[in-house]
Amino acid sequence: MKIGMIGLGRMGGNMRERLRRAGHEVYGFDLDPAHRDVDSLEALVEALEGGDPRVVWVMVPHGDPTRSTVVALGELLSEGDLVIEGGNSKFTEDAELDALLAPKGIGYVDCGVSGGIWGLENGYGLMAGGREEDIEKAMPIFDALRPEGPREEGFVHAGDVGAGHYAKMVHNGIEYGLMHAYAEGYELLAAKDIVKDVQGCFQAWSRGTVVRSWLLDLAVKALDETPELEGISEYTTDSGEGRWTLEEGIEMAVPMPVLAAALFARFASRQENSPAMQMVAALRGQFGGHKVKMLEADLDEGQVEVHHGAEPKQDEGEQRPGDQDHD
Repeated sequence: MKIGMIGLGRMGGNMRERLRRAGHEVYGFDLDPAHRDVDSLEALVEALEGGDPRVVWVMVPHGDPTRSTVVALGELLSEGDLVIEGGNSKFTEDAELDALLAPKGIGYVDCGVSGGIWGLENGYGLMAGGREEDIEKAMPIFDALRPEGPREEGFVHAGDVGAGHYAKMVHNGIEYGLMHAYAEGYELLAAKDIVKDVQGCFQAWSRGTVVRSWLLDLAVKALDETPELEGISEYTTDSGEGRWTLEEGIEMAVPMPVLAAALFARFASRQENSPAMQMVAALRGQFGGHKVKMLEADLDEGQVEVHHGAEPKQDEGEQRPGDQDHD
């Protein structure tokens, strides 16, 4: 089957290779000349001549890059052709993109893709949304990309247009919570002086236990490559899908405290000194007469302020708001 692939980064490039290994004829376009097979979208569509239908998989950043690419394809493709949006578009954008193509008879499928850089060898988890006839057109592609084994264990036609990206959004929300649960467990183990082999604990969980998972395997790998995570910054970004999932939880009145805590923890990781906690410190000073921090604080006897596995903040001095010098 002939397939066009737009966007050949870490995911798209590996997906092109996996499709080729499965015997498909793939033509890739990327803004980086070093990665592309053709030099323009026009050349890509032309290379797909003879394909029935012509299928183009879009794997570029969500938002304007995706929209502009789909708009351009709408001018180049014909009735009966198919566009698959495999990036991380918000599910609400899929209906808009479908509406651009539907009047021209061009099919649209949204497909959430999970598997990261390991998907080339292991296969990708795929969650697709769209019309049944469009899903069927693309099934040879989905079968080549998904893991080996029963189709239903690596692919789902989740529902209407937008359902694939909605399912991937929820998947990523769950991922946030799982990652943070492992992270909290790691820190507690690292904080306890009687525990001498934290990595060994994680590795011992990797078979037979109820918390075993691929994410746990990756945590073991990370600890092996960087013992005690020495030198790794706590600064953690988010792709946006965790925020969208939480927004949907609010919209649908679905309680999601685990995701909320994990997402907000990522926000906190980016703050050198949290304004919210500055206010907490100031309020304690106001109502209780507690010294407003900084380097040394009066603690209850035996109270642990920062455990030995973490680095304390580097604030210096002991001041009240307004006491600092002004230039």
